[in-house]
Amino acid sequence: MKDDEQWRDKLTPEEYHVCRDKGTERAFTGEYWNTKDAGSYKCRCCGEVLFDSDTKYDSGSGWPSFYQPVDGDVIEEDRDTSHGMVRTEVMCKACGAHLGHVFEDGPAPTGLRYCINSLSLKLDKR
Repeated sequence: MKDDEQWRDKLTPEEYHVCRDKGTERAFTGEYWNTKDAGSYKCRCCGEVLFDSDTKYDSGSGWPSFYQPVDGDVIEEDRDTSHGMVRTEVMCKACGAHLGHVFEDGPAPTGLRYCINSLSLKLDKR
């Protein structure tokens, strides 16, 4: 596991804020919120494949949204009570990077909406 200094050397200040400090980019500003390119979405920090474009959809939220990860073992969940809300935070299980949150208002077949910061992802186009 890398320490803070190594992450700061690898990531831009904005990426570090989201991925390591659990920040959030503004809605409708991220690189991937409206991307329709086919490919795999990887963790920006460690390169772990997290989501596939086949599960991406337009939730209207302004962030990239997926109805499921590529595998249940790549995502870690934790209760988030920040900002006066109770939400479920999702992180990369491989490196602990903050990705976003998961909500139970998504489409079939899962009913889930993984609302993910573009800054925590890197699209590997097919």
